[in-house]
Amino acid sequence: MNVKTPLRHKRFNQKQRLFAAGYYLQVYTGDKVARAYRKYFGVGWGTAFREIETLGIQFPMDYKDAILNFMASPVAAKKQKQVEKLTLENPARNENFAFIAGYTCGGAAYGIPWGEWEQSEPDMPR
Repeated sequence: MNVKTPLRHKRFNQKQRLFAAGYYLQVYTGDKVARAYRKYFGVGWGTAFREIETLGIQFPMDYKDAILNFMASPVAAKKQKQVEKLTLENPARNENFAFIAGYTCGGAAYGIPWGEWEQSEPDMPR
């Protein structure tokens, strides 16, 4: 069976990337260094900025922050959506339990019943 492997420069570890990047950055003629580095070596924006700055090339802070914030916003939104989905699917309370600690293998909920909860927390809303 003929299995395709990724390009060699995309399999480099950090030490190998930094060694190869010295030559790569000398011959690169474009103005989007971080973008080209990221695509060529198959790393993320944060890794590209950090490694290029290690090699002595500095970026304006506003440019770097704008890129990193733009790339982080969809990730944060996706995580928040997953948390909301889990909260809706598995609420931590229902009509029988004020706090659901878990579920048995048969699917029955167990936790703190409302009666016990109201004794310890009298002002807790239902």
